[in-house]
Amino acid sequence: MPASTLQTAQRRFLFLQGPHGPFFSQLAKMLTAAGAEVWRVGFNAGDAFFWHDPTHFIPFQDSPENWEAALTKIVNDHSITDIALYGDTRPIHAQAVALARSKSLEVHVFEEGYMRPYWVTYERGGSNGHSRLMDMSVSEMKNALEQSDMDTALPPARWGDMRQHVFYGALYHWFVMFRNGAYRGFRPHRDVPVSKEFKLHLHRLVMMPLHALERRIATRRVRNGGFPYHLALLQLEHDASFRMHSSFSSMTEFLDVVMRGFSEGAPKHHHLVFKAHPLEDGRVPLAREIKRLAEEMGVRERVHFLRGGKLAELLNHARTAVTVNSTAGQQVLWRGIPLKVFGAAVYAKPEFVSEQPLAEFFAHPSRPYRKAYGEYRRYLMETSQVAGGFYSARGRRELMRQVVDMMLAPEDPYDALAKGTAAPRQQLRSVK
Repeated sequence: MPASTLQTAQRRFLFLQGPHGPFFSQLAKMLTAAGAEVWRVGFNAGDAFFWHDPTHFIPFQDSPENWEAALTKIVNDHSITDIALYGDTRPIHAQAVALARSKSLEVHVFEEGYMRPYWVTYERGGSNGHSRLMDMSVSEMKNALEQSDMDTALPPARWGDMRQHVFYGALYHWFVMFRNGAYRGFRPHRDVPVSKEFKLHLHRLVMMPLHALERRIATRRVRNGGFPYHLALLQLEHDASFRMHSSFSSMTEFLDVVMRGFSEGAPKHHHLVFKAHPLEDGRVPLAREIKRLAEEMGVRERVHFLRGGKLAELLNHARTAVTVNSTAGQQVLWRGIPLKVFGAAVYAKPEFVSEQPLAEFFAHPSRPYRKAYGEYRRYLMETSQVAGGFYSARGRRELMRQVVDMMLAPEDPYDALAKGTAAPRQQLRSVK
């Protein structure tokens, strides 16, 4: 019997790794209040620090090679019906998803919002390249929307997540670095050692004021330059979407492809602006690589690098945008700007993204079908995009108002809309 058809009192959730901070702990409290039972597996001292209930905490202190056997025992011993996790590609989560499918357990996947930063993503079974959205056509989404007459949700004034995100990341890695003695078998899902991860988070937190000043100066140069420009939206090289759902093995490879296409196809008076991800922490020397490639291809005077910042200011005047599969592509399409993607993305529908060779795209870009994108965006807002955020207190409060009921519902968000059982969504305008 599928877990989603059980009564709440029969549901037993197993939480694996979540976003840095208290979100998973608060979510578990509300599920418990609803009548479900919740357990948490902790893989390091950071997981333990952010969990509220030691009586329902299961430390995994063995080596990763023994994780599958340990998980199977936990699922059997506690009669687990549901597994909740943040992202589905890290090895411990990929194994959990596979086990859950073999045992017909419900898998609840949280991710950063496809429409970030004002929404988070909640899906069942998989996200990003593993999302059900990958196999849906826009016409299917349009048909499902006939079950709803809601207006498209508007974003709030702000959640204020960025500083909290960086703070919780630094705190989490401090515990992993200095209090992890009981977890000798722990291995991070990224290639960077925990000590370096902590230092990168701390360095970024300390340097935020200086980087903000540098960013404002660079942005002003582009905004006041008076030249047409194309925007390259960069991602974190260690991000799961970049690593697992594209053919690139490094960000430098993507930089090379974009720079070469620009040098071969863009009009000589056009410029190219590389915008770093807001959480870029310096582990990849982007500025140096961009400068090197620009010099090699003879376009140094026409290439710019911005260290993060607000995307809206840049998109207001951009001619085109290119990315691997960044969720920022959604903002590009919302404005009707031509977009080229190089990886698997939930928005990479033929109605929206260009299939032109890159040099041709820079020379004569094809525009997206904006009306179709409007239907696609509305579909996401009615299904997997939940208002709120993981990191700020205000964002978490907003998120909790809807996501617990979504987890306990018989249908996943997509089926609920198609069947006409989806709960109305909040029409956010401001946060009080």
